[in-house]
Amino acid sequence: MEAVELIASDGMRLSATRFAPSGKAKATIIVPGAMGVTQDYYEPFARFLAEQGLAVLTFDYRGMGRSIPQAFRRSLRGFQADLFDWAERDYNAALRFAKEWQPDVPMFVVGHSLGGQLPGLLPDNHLIDGIVTVAAGNGYWRTNAPQLKRVVWFLWYFAVPVYTRLFGYFPGRKMRKIGDLPKGVIFQWSQWCRNPHYVVDAKGKPIRHGYDCLRIPILGLSFTDDEMLSKRSIDNLHGFYRNADVERRHIAPHEAGVKRVGHLGFFRPQFRDTLWQQTLQWLEQRMTTDKTTRAA
Repeated sequence: MEAVELIASDGMRLSATRFAPSGKAKATIIVPGAMGVTQDYYEPFARFLAEQGLAVLTFDYRGMGRSIPQAFRRSLRGFQADLFDWAERDYNAALRFAKEWQPDVPMFVVGHSLGGQLPGLLPDNHLIDGIVTVAAGNGYWRTNAPQLKRVVWFLWYFAVPVYTRLFGYFPGRKMRKIGDLPKGVIFQWSQWCRNPHYVVDAKGKPIRHGYDCLRIPILGLSFTDDEMLSKRSIDNLHGFYRNADVERRHIAPHEAGVKRVGHLGFFRPQFRDTLWQQTLQWLEQRMTTDKTTRAA
């Protein structure tokens, strides 16, 4: 485990952590996080993968976790960032760093929620050899899980515009919702979540070209007790990857031997011998296929 620094295309410095295996890496895994979830949350999973011979990179998007500049540690008021920055600059910087770190092995993404939504926006997504999405779906509020849909309209149509303008950023920690987010990020995410197409430009036009370019294997892991996303929303997102080889697994908690998984649970160490092993097996199968293809 080693703290490293990523340099985005606009010069922004980002905090990242790499986890190196004891021997030669079989593949590289990037673990981009969910909205409001910092890289520390993924450390147990990253350590597990490194123990299995994989090189792993976690990172914080600008304005989150350890990627908040010192001048904005007390308040994100005035900090400039949106979701395109997170994807095209930050996430993409992680791709490029990982490829330079381990240039001779396949590279996979295990993207949690937002981390599985953004690959179609990455300028260098051709570097990705496969993706595992974890609890990733279309965030359009009308297709949220029923319990969230009943209340989330208040967030998008009242709380976000009012409190973000009042504070100059979204004060999620004070509200006990999501976490503190830069103004540009929350406003853009709000726009997406109020649009049936979800990932759209400023005029509401769907952005799909980058998703169409991905002709790689994708494993979509989702859970029947996800409190945020419905199966419909998850299936809809994976429909964006229309030229990819998508395998969907919608898992009930009892299949993992537990009563609860939810939106965040996959990355808890209790799933080391179940869900994590299942994911590792899928990755190893694709590593073998990729090696055969490269040799040919």
